Amino acid sequence: MIETRMINNVMQYLDNTAANFPDKTAFSDGESGITFADLRGTSRRIASRLINDGLFREPVAVFMDKSPETIAANFAVVYSGNYYAVIDREMPKFRVEMILENLNPRVIICDESTRSLIPQNFANVKTYLYDEIADSESETDEIALEKVRERAIDLDPVYIVFTSGSTGVPKGVTANHRAVIDYIENLSEVLRVSDTTVFGNQAPLYVDACLKELYTTIRSGSTAYLIPKERFMFPIKLVEFLNEFKVNTICWVSSALSLVAGLKTFDKLIPEFLHTVAFGSELFPVKNLNLWKSALPNARFINLYGPTEATGMSCYYEVNRDFAENEKIPIGRAFRNTEIVLLDENDRPSQSGEICIRGTCLSLGYYNDFPRTADSFTQNPAITAYRDLIYRTGDLGCYNDFGELVFVSRKDFQIKHMGYRIELPEIEIAVCRNENIPLACCLYDGEKGKIILFCTGSLSQAEIVGYLKGELPRYMLPSKVITLNEMPLTPNGKIDRNQLKERM
Repeated sequence: MIETRMINNVMQYLDNTAANFPDKTAFSDGESGITFADLRGTSRRIASRLINDGLFREPVAVFMDKSPETIAANFAVVYSGNYYAVIDREMPKFRVEMILENLNPRVIICDESTRSLIPQNFANVKTYLYDEIADSESETDEIALEKVRERAIDLDPVYIVFTSGSTGVPKGVTANHRAVIDYIENLSEVLRVSDTTVFGNQAPLYVDACLKELYTTIRSGSTAYLIPKERFMFPIKLVEFLNEFKVNTICWVSSALSLVAGLKTFDKLIPEFLHTVAFGSELFPVKNLNLWKSALPNARFINLYGPTEATGMSCYYEVNRDFAENEKIPIGRAFRNTEIVLLDENDRPSQSGEICIRGTCLSLGYYNDFPRTADSFTQNPAITAYRDLIYRTGDLGCYNDFGELVFVSRKDFQIKHMGYRIELPEIEIAVCRNENIPLACCLYDGEKGKIILFCTGSLSQAEIVGYLKGELPRYMLPSKVITLNEMPLTPNGKIDRNQLKERM
């Protein structure tokens, strides 16, 4: 049955799309795929099992490798009225254990290859093998599924994404249906997603960045290809994948785009079908943006910004002019139904300050952690007569002469050195203007009072220092330059600053 009532559950997207595009491929890894009809049918069979086993409004851990089947398992959890948390073999064992301790799930969905990786102290948790509960011979309990849907409200959780906490303990950000629906509606409008969109997914399924492809696909009848991780190690093979499957839309972390451009990939091969390139999560050097624009002169380039705690992305800027290489690409304006509030050091609204977010995009906070939730989700100081929450991002921003919001730095990336206030990203931008340096990351050793710069590329340490002397004032020059063959990256493709700290 196609639903026409108000959307208050993200699975209504899949119900409608499976009716309109039943035989179209929804998700594929390039070798195997799943159609919308099969995705819905499989998810509802698994959901029926979860419901009939008594699970409702509780966490279900999905411990599977990145695949279309993992997506089906996730959607099954949501159909059943529960919420999923994805775990992956890429995660260190201690992190898996901490996540499971926080979740304390009664059920783990896994496959044959991951069952043996479940920590021993959780061996007694009930385990469902995906192939067994997804079997086409299993029954779908339509009555039970309808009863669950009737009880659903849009504040019910959809998923939990675990981010890295500053204390080393993962924080489980809990997102609800209303926030996800608002995000997907906004993002689909900004990216102009339709049934002709072909996504190339880069992000792992255990981070919120994958929402861009997962939920926009089931909303619009698009197709999303899950790009194998190893392709990102060989940019030519990566572009070959994009061309083979006619990928026309990508939403990648900036470092992934920089890696492709910095290795001169476009001298050999162009992603010929791409017409929409969205980037975010890190600063994207203008030098690398220009390389992409030169390769794809007719494509749209969109900078996205937003924290996991505000359900995906909260701001966007479509590149509509040229930028000097020492400029930052704006993050632009907030999505509809979202407001950005900049607060100065005295918590007063300002044209520059900490970026705070208000609106239905806010998540439900941190799972099983009310103290940290209360620290980050606070009362809007501009409102004193009623409850109005904002999320304090810890990011600093300002408005430029065009009235566009610009990300300045993380609060903890702003340092005081030799009597001067310095934004570490400014040093990264300066060094990345050199065409021989694809990636750079700047850290600060507070105990020794030293700025440490890490770079990849063909230049020696002496050449980098000599170059920066012509680009930066003396007080901003790094105390130490470390050259790397490869920049360490997180599984999400962002620069892994924790690994770099160990090399300082």
